[in-house]
Amino acid sequence: MGGLDFSKLSKLNIDIPFFTPQQLTVGLDIGSHAIKICLLSETSKGYQILKVGSAMLPPNSVEDGVLQDAEAVSRAISILIKNLGLKGKKIAISISGYSVIVKKINLATMSSEELDSHIQAEAEQYIPFDIDDVYLDYQDLHTNTDEEDRTDVMLVAAKKDVVDKYLEMLKSIGLNTIIVDVDAFALENAYGVNFGTEGNIVLVDIGASKMNINIVSEGTSVLARDVVLGSRMLTEQIQNTFDLTFDEAEALKIGLTAPGDRQQSLEDIFTNTCIQWVTEVKRALDFYYSNYPDDTINKIVLSGGGAKVKGIAQLFTEETGIKTEIFGPFTRAKADKDKIDPDYLKQIGPEMALSTGLATRSTIL
Repeated sequence: MGGLDFSKLSKLNIDIPFFTPQQLTVGLDIGSHAIKICLLSETSKGYQILKVGSAMLPPNSVEDGVLQDAEAVSRAISILIKNLGLKGKKIAISISGYSVIVKKINLATMSSEELDSHIQAEAEQYIPFDIDDVYLDYQDLHTNTDEEDRTDVMLVAAKKDVVDKYLEMLKSIGLNTIIVDVDAFALENAYGVNFGTEGNIVLVDIGASKMNINIVSEGTSVLARDVVLGSRMLTEQIQNTFDLTFDEAEALKIGLTAPGDRQQSLEDIFTNTCIQWVTEVKRALDFYYSNYPDDTINKIVLSGGGAKVKGIAQLFTEETGIKTEIFGPFTRAKADKDKIDPDYLKQIGPEMALSTGLATRSTIL
């Protein structure tokens, strides 16, 4: 799977030195609740997991994809990198939220040079931001046929001030950001390297404060959107209802603590909150089927911290009628059992999807 990464644009002023697949990039997912890091190597037998870990962020450090407290985030990243013993300083990150627009447009087929000129000249009609305030990237999906001389183009615009804050923060702690991707496409890459590109699937990453939905058809994204709903709202409701600490509420949420006499109340909280997540996915499905009525969705794949909620896959299956499973981003990756606990990998897996996708990007540039 391709995905977009802004790295080809000189406007970003990111120097990308030539490197072979053996030279590695750190996948860094900066969420609103935690940071996640993944470092892989590519071998003749597949991927090898070298480093993986996460660290909590102070509340309100990142909101809706925007860096609010650069000092707190940079401190957390520095500590995690030190604890993991990372020596590689090349970083791949991804962005999302209101500051990023992902839009598919249909254009007459043209040469790559003509397409580049057209996008630069006409992009403003497709995005709600001032063209001077954004970084632009695009990818021709090559959907033209012998009968139809038009093609779909995936256009991405990201606000410069948001991107630049991340780049400056990472540079301040000695990190060289060589890839700026979009959450939806980082997730798409993570899935593709594990399970291939066949079929029509819905990738749903449920983070702490947002949910990303990406519908992928035969390896090509046909719809990508962010929704301001996340798993933190569920934790906070449990916390407030039962007067628990945040960690105690988290343990109840993902089934590490037995519910006991709280069972019925927990089920009510779970249903009322998680059904909102399902509703947003149903809306995306309705849009998809209105445009592709003959193309059946094969399955829904959940990732992110919200995917660890006990029974969430079953709820999605029951409400949508579509087989739903939890994403394992390390399915085709191996790890040294003496260095990385297999149980830890299994437990942390769903929330590592984005960082894993970013780490795989380095091997397919």
